[in-house]
Amino acid sequence: MGLVVEDFQQEVAGAVKNYDKFIVCVEKTPDEFLKSLHSLMGKAITAFENRAPGLRHGIALDRQVTIMLSENADARPLCGIYFNLYSPFRKKSG
Repeated sequence: MGLVVEDFQQEVAGAVKNYDKFIVCVEKTPDEFLKSLHSLMGKAITAFENRAPGLRHGIALDRQVTIMLSENADARPLCGIYFNLYSPFRKKSG
């Protein structure tokens, strides 16, 4: 398919704007968040392009954000960027 991070600049810009305005996070500055988004988007693209037959999504996440690319009728997948208040995928320490 040949997707690249830049294909989702509109979604990334919207997430960065909301992060800067609404999200309180002591672990990442807005600049670090942008770098993290680019890295996660690359991982989501890889997961999407290499997904098993019958699967529709590519997902990448860290403690603060989840990116999901979903198969669509168009050539370009749908992109959702979600802020994690809690992640069921995080292992409990201890």
